[in-house]
This record gives sequence, C-alpha cells and structure tokens, in this order.
Amino acid sequence: MIGLKKYIEEQIHFNEEELDVFTSLFDEVSLKKNQYFATEGEFSSKLAYISSGVMRAFYRDKSGKEYNKTFFTSASFVAAYSSITSGEKNLINIQCLADCILLVADFKQISSLYPKYPKIESLARIIAEYKFSIKEKREIELVTLEASERYEIFKNEHPGLENLISQYHIASYLGISATQLSRIRAKR
Repeated sequence: MIGLKKYIEEQIHFNEEELDVFTSLFDEVSLKKNQYFATEGEFSSKLAYISSGVMRAFYRDKSGKEYNKTFFTSASFVAAYSSITSGEKNLINIQCLADCILLVADFKQISSLYPKYPKIESLARIIAEYKFSIKEKREIELVTLEASERYEIFKNEHPGLENLISQYHIASYLGISATQLSRIRAKR
C-alpha cells in the first residue's frame, strides 16, 4: 500500500482522510504469470495498481493473431478502461507476463466517492489524461516512425523490460515480426 500512497502523492495532494478512504477500497491480489486480469468479451469492474510485475493489454483478430497494445509495469494503474467506464464488454485482454502483486478496487466504489471527495475524481482525471496522451503518442509513432525508431523509444520508455518478457511480445507491440526485431537488434 505504501507504493500506492506514494504514487497518489506524486499526482495530487490528499489529506489523511481522503487518502485513507481511497486506499481502503484496495485489496492485495496475487496473479501468476499468464493469468488474466481482464478477458475480451467479459465485463470488467476492477481497477488495479501494480505493486510488482509486468502485464500486457492485447487484442486478437478474427484469425487469433495477437497484437500487443501496451505494457503495464509496477507503479502504474491498469484496467479495461472502456469496460469499466461504459459498462460494456471488454475489447481487450490484460494478461500477466510475470507474477504480479496488484492492489485491486471496484471502479464503481471509487467513482461513487467523487461527489464527496473531489480530489479522488481529480486523481481519476489525471490518470485518464495521462493514459490518453500515451495512447495518442503511441498511435502517431506507429504510423510515422520506422521500426528501429519505435524500438529505441520502447527501450527508453520501458528500461530493462526487454530482458523480462519474450521478444515476440516486443515485436507485436512495435508492429513488426520477430524476425524484423532480431534484425534491428543485430544492427545495434
């Protein structure tokens, strides 16, 4: 819980009551490598703070091919955002790429606090805005940059992650084949 409290304080200053009310909604959950936090076609209601571990958000096309959308590492929030905010079925899967320790809360319980605790709503907005800006930046990079440039950005934004996860996950995230990634890495 200390990591979550530190993260919150870096985003917005909560008084002691606000911090206690917010953090009391979270319970520690352990997931093993390859377990799912969210599955496409199901309904999600949970938001999690990653205390430790690595997760990926991905989707599958009709033939079953997987496309990694993003990675989540410790000290960040993860959720099937479109499902928890709209009440519709998940469009993505969120899977552990390593054993994970999560602090998990029900999103409806969090959002029910907004009227009484506006700073909690502000924190949610700050997180949503940050996630949106990352998504927009990544979409632009996918269509405007060469694969080698995207790989360099990946390494800078996720230091050490390439040593923790399979190369095919990185290749999928970059929008290239594993063979292309091998060639890029060989040129370095």
